Amino acid sequence: MAWFVLIVAGLFEVAMAYSLKMSDGFSELWWSVGFFVFAVLSFGLLAFALKSLEVGTAYAVWTGIGAVGTATLGILLLNDSVSVVKIISILAILAGVVGLNLAGGGH
Repeated sequence: MAWFVLIVAGLFEVAMAYSLKMSDGFSELWWSVGFFVFAVLSFGLLAFALKSLEVGTAYAVWTGIGAVGTATLGILLLNDSVSVVKIISILAILAGVVGLNLAGGGH
């Protein structure tokens, strides 16, 4: 259950970052509200998951989901640049998260 909660927390982190971008420096009210809601949900679910997961692994998975998800969303929806180096870097983050899990970082 903790892993599922952690994954959802990571997805809320992606929503938080997207909302922050769309808020235009907190000048767009509803995107700004969305940012704060998603931030509370993301951190709250991370805190819940940390009750039974190791902090290093859980935090790495959470930030990994956020980094990979946000970079991908930026490429797909926000016209962010894409390059071979960027794709390889995203894959490296994924490999690191998987490696931490295989190393026995969860209970």
